[in-house]
Amino acid sequence: MSNRLTFDLSTAHRHFSVDCFNAAWNLIDRPLRTPADEEQMLLRTFASFYHWTQRPDFSAENRAIALWQISRVYALLGQADNARRYAEKCLTESDSPALPAYCLAYAYEALARAEMVAGKPEKMRAWLARALSLAEKLAEVETRQNLVADLQTLH
Repeated sequence: MSNRLTFDLSTAHRHFSVDCFNAAWNLIDRPLRTPADEEQMLLRTFASFYHWTQRPDFSAENRAIALWQISRVYALLGQADNARRYAEKCLTESDSPALPAYCLAYAYEALARAEMVAGKPEKMRAWLARALSLAEKLAEVETRQNLVADLQTLH
């Protein structure tokens, strides 16, 4: 049995980074998920992150988005500590003038969501206020609308 690859590894990483991200997103969007769906959602989001890290075009923006998606998945799974841990990593990555402002706004959204899951409404509202304040300043209409819609799911 040969250890030689019969495919282009770079092409595979490009494919799976996007494919796994989208597959995780499809599971995130489902109103009802089975335990198997939840496991796949978590596995796919980590697989996407891994494959992104193997791409030569991997950027700080890609990292922030991946960390945000992982936080969102953990929030959906009801795992507040893990959701907070990845939201904090997202915030660290996103708090940079080199990144688009939406990254920081979504880091705040992730932190608000993690605190909501943790049952800490005061902390959730504080992060929500920061996200809303930044959302108002986003120039791109579609990005602003998507963020505001995500923020409206927090209560």
